[in-house]
Amino acid sequence: MEGYFQLKEINRLASTDPKGFVEAENDNFQKKLENAASMIIENMRHSPIVLLSGPSGSGKTTTSMKLAAELERRGVGSHSISLDDYFKTVDPLTTPRTAKGDYDLESPKCLDMDLLNHHFTELSAGRSIVVPKYEFARQISYSDPSRTLRLGSDEIAIFEGIHALNDDITSVHPEAFKLYVSARSGVADGSELVFKATWMRLLRRTVRDSLFRGSSAAMTLKMWANVRRGEKANISPFKNRADYQFDSAFQYEVCVLKKHALKLFEHLDADTERYAELMGFIPAMARFADIDDALLPPDALLREFIGGGIYG
Repeated sequence: MEGYFQLKEINRLASTDPKGFVEAENDNFQKKLENAASMIIENMRHSPIVLLSGPSGSGKTTTSMKLAAELERRGVGSHSISLDDYFKTVDPLTTPRTAKGDYDLESPKCLDMDLLNHHFTELSAGRSIVVPKYEFARQISYSDPSRTLRLGSDEIAIFEGIHALNDDITSVHPEAFKLYVSARSGVADGSELVFKATWMRLLRRTVRDSLFRGSSAAMTLKMWANVRRGEKANISPFKNRADYQFDSAFQYEVCVLKKHALKLFEHLDADTERYAELMGFIPAMARFADIDDALLPPDALLREFIGGGIYG
């Protein structure tokens, strides 16, 4: 099947040469980063702004950091800014809400687009900005005088977030370089779909949230429907605005993640949200060979989700 990894090849490589398999996949990802870096450098004559977007579980954080490292190797400095810091202070009167009446924090209307676009203009003109800070615990935005930024002639700013390719940004600054990252490949066994691409991201997020964010598997599954709703409304429609798209899925990743995930899933109750889907998810993972975490180098993107990485 076109656009899918093949299960038999995954298991063959995982069983015969797992170390070489991991290295080859990581090298392939590095080549994608190098291609993106070349295009960004070429675009610097038009804009020092890079907009990086992708859905939850895509590895945007590690991708941004690895991209910065590749640019630094080529003599281009970079500054990474999270679009989360451009969230507006929550206001009961103006903050958008879901159909259930909850705050819709997935909406691009939660971002201060006017300030963001002003900052792009200022940075492009070589002027300084004060990067805001958003405090999620109190849901307030404030200026942080210690976070001033001014770009040199050989520097860029990478703005990373789920809304980075939204038309409210890209239509105002079409000259910025636009990058879309997502785990887009599922796994097939011949013509049979074994593992959906969205399952890849859910698997990553479940493991990461349990290890590092104090969120149970049940809680992640409960949130997933709203996350997907936000992606379909606010992220996917804009992915084709990107100047460069690449797939952050790895052929070996289910082989690594399955043991972490099975521990989290095995004790879930039947009334857990999306339980029926999970009952297809768990047997699918059992069809993959195992690969030891120790074979992943510290700079591997998958370390963002299992720990032990240099970009955490």
